[in-house]
Amino acid sequence: DKYEKSRLIRWIKLLEIAIMVIGLAGFWQRSLALLFVALALLGVHSTLFGPVKFAILPQHLSNAELVGGNGLVEMGTFVAILLGTIAGGLVVAVEPDGPVLAGGLAIAIAVAGWLASRGIPHTPPVDAELRINWNPFTETWKNLRFAQGNRVVWLSMLGISWFWFYGATFLAQFAGFSRDSLGGNEHVVTFLLALFSVGIGIGSLLCERMSGRRVELGLVPFGSIGLTVFAVDLWLASRHLHANALAGLEVFLASAAHWRVASDLVLIGLFGGFYIVPLYALIQERSPPSHRSRIIAANNILNALFMVASAGLAIALLAAGY
Repeated sequence: DKYEKSRLIRWIKLLEIAIMVIGLAGFWQRSLALLFVALALLGVHSTLFGPVKFAILPQHLSNAELVGGNGLVEMGTFVAILLGTIAGGLVVAVEPDGPVLAGGLAIAIAVAGWLASRGIPHTPPVDAELRINWNPFTETWKNLRFAQGNRVVWLSMLGISWFWFYGATFLAQFAGFSRDSLGGNEHVVTFLLALFSVGIGIGSLLCERMSGRRVELGLVPFGSIGLTVFAVDLWLASRHLHANALAGLEVFLASAAHWRVASDLVLIGLFGGFYIVPLYALIQERSPPSHRSRIIAANNILNALFMVASAGLAIALLAAGY
């Protein structure tokens, strides 16, 4: 909120290159310590980049373009996660220098991101006189309290955090579900992730057309109904499936029962896109411009807490035998 955003993004992208160099050094030296440092710094990088990424949209897009802009961001995010997962898995398997090649690829992607950031137009600060509070706990609490003062924004934040709770629960189970229920190897796990990601991407892009180029909250309950119905159907489709041995994608696709599972995952992702995009657009539209980045940052912290809670619940359920 205090700084010109295009310059800020370029600095964050330079930080990303530096972090990837640390990651490459970790792969080169096979040092877990360096790799964990790079991983932690990437978390910091995401923390810095996320609020700017979303808060910059309303400064360049009209209200009629906001849903479409958020749809493109969400679609791009999930497709990038998918492509990165596939590319990382392929490159790291190359003998004998796969990990080093993966580190080099990460640096190349970071450089490409910095080059792309140079095309972002000038975006003036919205609160140039803001005094920075360097205490993350008191500042987070203050921003959460400020967001609570706007009921629409606060409920949107809770809705988004619930989505990440829900999504993290699914993502955490893909490997075990594929192995124990579907008898699928790592290629099947990647395929399930691809279906989920593509579904969210398609749903995100369809939001603009279905909302009539405005922030249409009717898509949110519609999305939540789909998330519920097809999750129940996924359970119905897979409750009698048991793996005898691990097999690849070809064997997985040969089973009609697996096609129903695949369809449910695509539709869960699709309705997830319908659910999440209008909520992000609503936060951007209804937040005061002077506090928009800080509210989005507080939302990201809330998301993270919900995802940690999701992981804790998943561990407890698995330990209980579910």
